[in-house]
Amino acid sequence: MISARRKPSVWFAAALVWLASAAQAQPEQLDTIKDVFAKLYSCWRPPPASRANPMDITVIVSFNREGAILGQPRITYESANAGDNDRIAYRIAVMETLQRCAPLPFTEGLGGAVAGRPFAVTFRTRKRPPKPEEKRAWLIQKIL
Repeated sequence: MISARRKPSVWFAAALVWLASAAQAQPEQLDTIKDVFAKLYSCWRPPPASRANPMDITVIVSFNREGAILGQPRITYESANAGDNDRIAYRIAVMETLQRCAPLPFTEGLGGAVAGRPFAVTFRTRKRPPKPEEKRAWLIQKIL
């Protein structure tokens, strides 16, 4: 049997479990446009470098007030130097990103404000140039 001392800790633990399950049941509500972009970028998974070269791609997408995609997303920009295979791989990655994220959990206010309005979302995946080796002439010892 549980002693009188341990009862409060058991109740406290039960309350924590209940709060944790309640927090997991409701996804975080998006209340600003900045939150919408952050959510979309968190779902972004670019194709691996072995399948496609890095490139930029922009998609225009609209949502209804419940956060579901409205109509068909449209690709409006792709890097000029991208090949056909790169373009296809990135188009697939963009569509998978939208499927992963949708429906977005809008608050009632944001859902009413953005319903039907187009979002232009740019996914940038560029290779960073390697850092040049810095030559520090002032550190080289000169022997006279």
